[in-house]
Amino acid sequence: MGLMRMAVLGAAGYALYKYTQKEKAETAPIRDAGPANMRSAPKSWSKTDEALDETFPASDAVANY
Repeated sequence: MGLMRMAVLGAAGYALYKYTQKEKAETAPIRDAGPANMRSAPKSWSKTDEALDETFPASDAVANY
């Protein structure tokens, strides 16, 4: 009887958890790389700027500058 009660409580807890997390599943829109996709494009844009923008938010720096 105790094992069955734990199984029912576990299933109810999991269902409640999934219900509360469903509302948080939406994420912010992610823009494509490049100055054309920015809200305000920069006046100058180099190949290094392009490479850095393409790798964001990676922690590794680009290897071609």
